[in-house]
Amino acid sequence: MGFFKKLKEKFVIEPEEVKEEKDQIESGKEKDDEEPLETDFEELKGETTHEDDFNSELEESEIEDEESVIEVEEPLDPELLSMPEDYFNEPEVEEEMPSEDLVEAKKEASIATKFRDGLAKTRNSFSTKINDLVARYRTVDEDFFEELEEVLISADVGVSAVMEIIEELEMEVKRRNIKDTKHVKEVISEKLVELYYGDDQEDIEELKVNDGSLTVYLFVGVNGVGKTTTIGKLAHQLKSEGKQVTLAAGDTFRAGAIDQLDEWGKRAGVHVVKHSEGSDPAAVIFDGIKSAKSKGSDILICDTAGRLQNKVNLMNELSKVKRVIEREIPDAPHEVLLVLDATTGQNAMSQAKTFAEATDVSGIVLTKLDGTAKGGIVLAIRNELKIPVKLVGLGEKVTDLERFDADAFVYGLFADIIDEEESSELES
Repeated sequence: MGFFKKLKEKFVIEPEEVKEEKDQIESGKEKDDEEPLETDFEELKGETTHEDDFNSELEESEIEDEESVIEVEEPLDPELLSMPEDYFNEPEVEEEMPSEDLVEAKKEASIATKFRDGLAKTRNSFSTKINDLVARYRTVDEDFFEELEEVLISADVGVSAVMEIIEELEMEVKRRNIKDTKHVKEVISEKLVELYYGDDQEDIEELKVNDGSLTVYLFVGVNGVGKTTTIGKLAHQLKSEGKQVTLAAGDTFRAGAIDQLDEWGKRAGVHVVKHSEGSDPAAVIFDGIKSAKSKGSDILICDTAGRLQNKVNLMNELSKVKRVIEREIPDAPHEVLLVLDATTGQNAMSQAKTFAEATDVSGIVLTKLDGTAKGGIVLAIRNELKIPVKLVGLGEKVTDLERFDADAFVYGLFADIIDEEESSELES
């Protein structure tokens, strides 16, 4: 199966088994609609209840005792009398719930739509350049690969990552004996996914959870990357999933940071632990842990300062915060998430290297991916630093924070090209 077709089936076309099950559910509902029990009950009530008629007769004839009512009513069918009391209250038909496959298919389609919309700027630039390149070169040769290299670098994929992709592409093209440049587009998308995952299993990197005890997420990153906003969105998301969440306002240096996180806490309906501006961040985190434990919270999300004069101060401050967390909760923090602004391109890579040296970063949160035409930075970070991208910001809405899925990412990049390929196949 071609890789484009695989992406199309995963994110757009419903799996056959799901489609069949959905048809069965729909046909079952149609059958129920043909013989509604509620209508029969209304007719039955019309045959057995004469309360209105009796009331009018009562006014006219001034009947003195209630035995007349019994005489007016027709006897009920003995079979109906043996029915349970709630027989007529609810239809007997049980509504079938959608299968897990159907729910999962809808979820994947929704995620793919968000990636498609969020990567519109990158896709418009990337797809246009790829199509122009394919239009100018009829056959796959050295010049074609050189220009493809420039296209990938311009998308911020990163020089070392691009070199690896080009080398893999050249080998794959020879292996498959591909001559027409049109057929290279599908191989490029396939290699981008392989580049991201490397030797790892192709699974979405979920946030770690400390089952049965308090889970701690430590957020780090410079000012202005959307760290506090991301924490607020994640808190809202976790709360909607039924989790009890506490926030610790550990960024005590930036003016307004505490109030901003407090406001997000109110929006998400979660508790915020805060001290006054200029307080010791480690003390805030310590109180946050105590509060989260006392309230029975599932997750504690810790904000940290992003404006420190140099790397030594940064390292010392983060180390102090981590020591406090580790002392109170063994094996915590369970995630150290570095927030980066996708619109800053290679500057984000520089920040990632600095923070990776200062603390054990376990995952990247890439914000404002919808605001850049250089979304390839995702692949560059993963390739050079070997740190997985766990969350991405695909818009300004509170629901636009998504778990990163490399397949959905590549689908978002190639969606227009995939649609063009499908249209060409239908025409032919």
